[in-house]
Amino acid sequence: MEEKLLSNRKNGMTVLLAGILVYVAAIAGAIAGGIAIEQPGGSPVLFILSMIVLCTAWIVFLGLKVLKPQEALVLTLFGKYIGTLKGDGFYFVNPFCVAVNPAAKTKLSQSGDVTTHPMVTAAAAQGINVDLSEMTSKKLSLKIMTLNNNKQKINDCLGNPIEIGIAVTWRIVDTAKAVFNVDNYKEFLSLQCDTALRNIVRIYPYDVAPNVDTTGDGIADDGSLRGSSEVVARRIRDEIQARVHEAGIEVVEARITNLSYATEIAAVMLQRQQASAIIDARRMIVDGAVGMVEMALEKLNEKQLVELDEERKAAMVSNLLVVLCGNRDAQPVVNSGSLY
Repeated sequence: MEEKLLSNRKNGMTVLLAGILVYVAAIAGAIAGGIAIEQPGGSPVLFILSMIVLCTAWIVFLGLKVLKPQEALVLTLFGKYIGTLKGDGFYFVNPFCVAVNPAAKTKLSQSGDVTTHPMVTAAAAQGINVDLSEMTSKKLSLKIMTLNNNKQKINDCLGNPIEIGIAVTWRIVDTAKAVFNVDNYKEFLSLQCDTALRNIVRIYPYDVAPNVDTTGDGIADDGSLRGSSEVVARRIRDEIQARVHEAGIEVVEARITNLSYATEIAAVMLQRQQASAIIDARRMIVDGAVGMVEMALEKLNEKQLVELDEERKAAMVSNLLVVLCGNRDAQPVVNSGSLY
């Protein structure tokens, strides 16, 4: 299905003024015809014609369409696609044309689907649900919209369950494809976002893991959901775009909005992260303590303040390591006797 633009229909104001003049003329003709009927031998033809015009001329006004910036109307005539109106303006089309938008009543967690009609606001304050099916517009929005899909529980490449959510910014670039190639382009986009998210997340571990290939080149790398969020988001965006191309939708950007371990393993993984952090901190403390002990022995030998045999050096090293690596402040013991 190829999009056809109706760009030469911006003559709505001309048709509106002409319709008003026709109605004024029909009213005047009806009055004049009514007067003529009262006259002897008067003909009712003018009156009848004027009444026919008054009863049928309103059909012309059904072809008047007003569009704001970044709006479009997909029109069909007796089931056949005749074209799309795009751009702001006052249009006139065949009065029997019907606007088509299968997703007009679909409400998702996205921008553009939040109803702000005064009736709804007033009714919501009183706890009343209002059906706005009759108020739904058939116009398609060409603006960039944001879809916030619900968080999903997905297993990463190591089998750990994680919860992840994404926000997808998108817009319609081909109105004919969006309306006719899929049943409901909003639901179609939401479903493809879920599918693409699952396919990409299963490739990556939550955190950096050894011997994991996330790029498909056969070489282990450091890719992870937590550390490579930009790369993951880009791959999710490309995956969604490939799936929704036939629906006339352009995916502008995809971003990860929520990323965490699932609740059933969150506590265990937190302990694991804490243990890893403690080990790294201890390793750093030990490395620093060994360096300080080494420096202390070198300074003592250099200045020849005291001569220590191997046994005394070992005792000194042990004491310094205990002091430097301990969790609490050391309690010194002063030796007031001899060196030995």
